[in-house]
Parts: sequence; C-alpha cells; structure tokens
Amino acid sequence: MDENLTRLAQQIEFVVEIDKLKHVYRRTWLMDASRNENDAEHSWHLAVMAILLAEHARSPQIDLLAVLKMVLIHDLVEIDAGDTFAYDQAGAADKAQREQAAADRLFRLLPADQAAEFRAIWEEFEARETLEAQFAAALDRFQPMLHNYRTAGRAWREHGITADQVLARNESMADGSPTLWQYARQMVADAVAKGHLAPPVP
Repeated sequence: MDENLTRLAQQIEFVVEIDKLKHVYRRTWLMDASRNENDAEHSWHLAVMAILLAEHARSPQIDLLAVLKMVLIHDLVEIDAGDTFAYDQAGAADKAQREQAAADRLFRLLPADQAAEFRAIWEEFEARETLEAQFAAALDRFQPMLHNYRTAGRAWREHGITADQVLARNESMADGSPTLWQYARQMVADAVAKGHLAPPVP
C-alpha cells in the first residue's frame, strides 16, 4: 500500500476508535438535567470555553492552540479507563495506572510521530506545569461546577458532596485563572445559601 495511504489508514482507525468517547458518561448532568453528559460533549464544551474565556487566563500570553489540543485530547484515555468521579477516593487510587495503560494503547494506534505528539499533549495536561495546562485544567474543573450550579446542585446532592469538598477539590483552578476561581467560589456560596450544596462539615 502507498505510504501515505498506510498513514491515513492508521489515522482513520484512530478516528473510529475515539468515537467511543461519545459512550463514556460522566456524573455531570446536562444543564437541563435531562441526562448525564458524555465525555465528547464535555471536551467540546471545554474547547469553546477556552476560546471564549482565554482573556481570563492567569497569563495573557498563553498559546490558545495548545490549550485547545489539551482539552480535546485529555479525556481520550477514558475510552479504556472510564470516567472517575471527582470525589471517588477509591476510584482515584488506581486512576493514574488505568489512564497510563489506556494512553499506551490508544496513542499507539497513531503513526509514530502523532502518537508521540498526542502522548506529550496528554502528559502536559496531567502535569499541570505550563500556563496552558493550568488554564486547561481550570476550565476542566470549572465546567462541571457550572453544570452543578445550574442544575440546583443535582450531582452534588446525589452524592452527598459538601461545600468544603468542592472548594478543596477545585482550588487549583486559581493557578490557571484567578478570575474563574473567584466566580466559582461565588457559585459555591450561592449554592449553599440556596440549599443546593451542603455547608462545610463543622
């Protein structure tokens, strides 16, 4: 087979494989509370948010294309590893191991150069060391909080989550966007006041 067609065939197989992300459901409810959100919808939402909210990143010098790549690629590993609920301590115990194994399998489907590129993008997001990764992570934390807030705390209430858990889980948002973190804290305070989120445990 022609070398270009061989390369294209590998890329198409990856495209087919990542369609499975549409079947990975999160605990987050859609904002109309009609059903749970899937990972593909989550990633799309983050990509639009990245474009829209880039001005609120901690640094105005971020590489927006790098952020977009991260938010679109970061959850692909959940095709194999599944979505781990943010407050599931038991599930978090082997999350990194499951996701590393998933990355090994999924990215190897690509031509070698793209496999290395995608793996590096995923690892940059996970490390949270660059300005771009910190902003991408801030969006990743903010989006489900917004869904919870707009659904009267539905997932929070279903899982018995308290305000101090939400704040502790998401305080790293400030690394990528102090403005988003300020807004998120206001949402938490308002959700507690409205009875949509349990107050901090004394």
